[in-house]
Amino acid sequence: MDVVNIFVTGSAVESMDDFVHDGTRYTFDRLEPDGPKRLVEGPVRAFVDWVMDDLAGLEMCRRLRADARMAEAHVTMVLEEDDPEDRRRALRAGADDYIVGPVDRTAILDRVLAVQTHRQMRHAAQRFEIGDLTIDMTALQARWLGEPIVLRPNEFRLLRFFAENANRVMGREEIIAGLGKQEPAIDARTVDVWIGRLRRSLKAAGAGNPLRTVRSLGYVFDAP
Repeated sequence: MDVVNIFVTGSAVESMDDFVHDGTRYTFDRLEPDGPKRLVEGPVRAFVDWVMDDLAGLEMCRRLRADARMAEAHVTMVLEEDDPEDRRRALRAGADDYIVGPVDRTAILDRVLAVQTHRQMRHAAQRFEIGDLTIDMTALQARWLGEPIVLRPNEFRLLRFFAENANRVMGREEIIAGLGKQEPAIDARTVDVWIGRLRRSLKAAGAGNPLRTVRSLGYVFDAP
């Protein structure tokens, strides 16, 4: 089943259930100031409030466009009123669209379904590069200095998650949540097994050990 990720800055998203339509699941998640807290796979639709608690919606929009995970997202700015100058500022900041709030689950789904196209539904070819690591999301292939890294599907997703959150320490529970593996419950120590497999694959490809253990906290992918 195809998945469309809907990210919303407002707290109301916590009560929004997933929606299935025509073979596609539309999932809802909270969009934090520093971006998604989980691995993002598939098309993204982001709804950004004009006024947020900790930063302006315009700044949030600029951050999304600078985030490799969200660069291709369709961003809708949720305005407080239909002001022409606010609309222009939102579009200049990188928004694709705007809507006058407040919005609820129905309004969001109506807007997402209205702008959905066959081109947007296709998983666009993506190539992510950080230092000597290259990740091709379309081919599900990772390389280190051009050398293929032999990975199982889970370790591929784990490497991608680390690369997208490079130089940030992540605990075991955060890694489990980031990979969307909360259900059924997974023992946090299982992450250590995943890390061990990933480290062996990286070493075999000549990458050394860019995954560093931070005692009592978790793991971090050290990147330039």
